Amino acid sequence: MNTPSFSRRTSTLPGIGIGLLMTALLVASLALAPRAQAFEPEAKVVYHADYADPRRFSAMLTSINNMMTHYENQFMDVDVRIVFVAHGIRFLTDDDLAETPFEADAELKEERDTLRGRLLSLNSTHGVKLELCEITRTQIGLAQDEVYDAVDFVPSGVVRVAELQNEHGFAYIKIE
Repeated sequence: MNTPSFSRRTSTLPGIGIGLLMTALLVASLALAPRAQAFEPEAKVVYHADYADPRRFSAMLTSINNMMTHYENQFMDVDVRIVFVAHGIRFLTDDDLAETPFEADAELKEERDTLRGRLLSLNSTHGVKLELCEITRTQIGLAQDEVYDAVDFVPSGVVRVAELQNEHGFAYIKIE
């Protein structure tokens, strides 16, 4: 009868011990390793739109388009947002906002289609986020469904701008 020898049995024990030791070291290294950071864009920029002038809004859209083109040519990950407050609401709806402080004038009515197309293109093509102050919207009684679908609502536009700057490291730009 062939009975395994004692030396044979003990020779496998060091192999098992080394395997267990290696497993324990791997588990310990994973537990102590620094956690992977969540996606962090290389550039973070917030534009503040609180004005009524369509030419100024057009200049802002041009600035953002130029910025996004530059970043994309550099293969950079970016987070660009526009926070709309007060008169900026005029650029996020096709409603004329009659009898409100933000009522559409002749210049906006003439340029609205072009401005809407450029704004929504920045959102859909380049991922520019659009955020509207809920205080502004509710003060004039504009329903959420009257605002373009691409727009997210924030409780306070100025608080949002401050949060993005102070808590998330966004650069602040306002077109004059």
